Amino acid sequence: MQPAEYALMDAAEDRMWWYRALHTRLCTALGDIRGRVLDAGCGTGGFLATLRAQRPDLIRFGLDFNHVAAVRTRIKSAAAVAAGSVNALPFADNSFDAAVSADVLCHAAVDTAAALDELKRVLRPGGRLAVNMPAYQWMLSAHDRRVHNIRRLTARGTAAMLRTAGFRHVKASYWNGLLLPLMITQRKILARGDAASDVAPFPPWLDSTLHGMTEFERRLPFPLPVGGSVLAIAEKP
Repeated sequence: MQPAEYALMDAAEDRMWWYRALHTRLCTALGDIRGRVLDAGCGTGGFLATLRAQRPDLIRFGLDFNHVAAVRTRIKSAAAVAAGSVNALPFADNSFDAAVSADVLCHAAVDTAAALDELKRVLRPGGRLAVNMPAYQWMLSAHDRRVHNIRRLTARGTAAMLRTAGFRHVKASYWNGLLLPLMITQRKILARGDAASDVAPFPPWLDSTLHGMTEFERRLPFPLPVGGSVLAIAEKP
């Protein structure tokens, strides 16, 4: 990503509605996992900091391509963090009980096949992988260009990608569906050219409203058939 996007993420991810919603879903995806967890593409450490607060029993590791972001993550989360590529993870085989990769496999610099092979390699047999992806290729926007995203997938496409990589028990579903009409309006109608980043402080009332809608959706007894993101869970054989 552009350095400016890392700075925006660092400043916003502990309170912005979207990050809070994502981190809640990732924690749920990890379920009752115990042991060592890798955040592959940890950015500036927001999710690892959330795990530190909510799951102090876990042994947390992070990796990000950007050295400055990796240093910031160590400070923010007190996790063990390495600078490197998800295409060639600097960890031994069967090192982790779970791995998370949130909005990383969508990046231009990522070879999805190589990255998934690496994630499978470092997971122990039966280890869990949680992947978040931006949804729908037709939703590519100015924000995607700013963060160097080149791919957005459907839930079916995300599940197929994981099965092709050799994972089993794959489940993929959309989230952030209630706010999808607003996303489409903002990204495809209002945004023009080099639009400002989607990562920014929101007025407290608006942030609370948007987060409340994601929480209402999360508590529904069924996933919505559409959404701005896809969350998938899979297992290494």
